[in-house]
Amino acid sequence: MARMHTRRRGQSGSDKPVADEPPEWSDVDAEDIESRVVELAEQGNEPSQIGLKLRDEGVKGTPVPDVKLATGKKITTILEENDAAPELPEDIRNLMERAIRLREHMEENSQDMQNKRALQNTESKIRRLANYYRGDELDEDFKYSYDAAVELLE
Repeated sequence: MARMHTRRRGQSGSDKPVADEPPEWSDVDAEDIESRVVELAEQGNEPSQIGLKLRDEGVKGTPVPDVKLATGKKITTILEENDAAPELPEDIRNLMERAIRLREHMEENSQDMQNKRALQNTESKIRRLANYYRGDELDEDFKYSYDAAVELLE
């Protein structure tokens, strides 16, 4: 697949191995995994961080290589069921944080053309994601602006 903001092609990433059931060595109960996911979310971890912690630390010392295989549900689904889901999707939140940092940098360094371009690209990605999430995760009348992003992330 081509890169989004350049003319170069991207590199293919690694794929997860095809598996229908969790490995035998990771026989953690699904309820224990779900309670650990909610516990980690209440500590302020994002869904991707929760997956990494479960992979590395595990539940009661036993690592969980894939939450979806072990429980049959994604981490975000588990969080939604337990009313612990974040108000913004993780990808758009990270892009908004980056856009805010870039905008603050541009106020101090107005001649920095590389960061000006990076800010334009980042805000373009945010607008595309906002169109994708509008109605489900975001309000129907959501329109991205710097002020709206600062207000959402406070």
